[in-house]
Amino acid sequence: MLTSHQETARSPGAATLCLLSRPESAAAARRLVRTKLTEWGLPDLVDDALLIVTELVANAVGTGCRTRMVVGVRRPTVGTVRLLVSDGSASLPVQLTAGPDSESGRGLDLIHHLTRAKWGARPWPRGKVVHADLSAARARDHAGLDKLPTARG
Repeated sequence: MLTSHQETARSPGAATLCLLSRPESAAAARRLVRTKLTEWGLPDLVDDALLIVTELVANAVGTGCRTRMVVGVRRPTVGTVRLLVSDGSASLPVQLTAGPDSESGRGLDLIHHLTRAKWGARPWPRGKVVHADLSAARARDHAGLDKLPTARG
């Protein structure tokens, strides 16, 4: 890990973490995401967010860029949590259709599904930024499902 700091100018409680571009950095990215979502009172988003940030970090490491990456957690609106990963590669991610025997190629499909197609990538002066948005409202709706009566047969 290189550095860590909180950003408050653009988004209250936003967090950014600068990490080395290696697989072990996914654990630090997950800790950052878990901490922020817990702080924001969004425990129902944690599992999906951890899966998404793990995939984004793995993609960043997989680009072959051997410098560093920056992981961010933002709250652009009350109803949205944005996960971001930037890296030094200009190669934008491509959503693939993985075959049944493929050992990889499903990460962006998973992100696409979990975010309800609210993800994307844009070039950055020294690489790219990939973001994925989760709905905080979806987490509240999902939490309410636990309180619904269940049918017994």
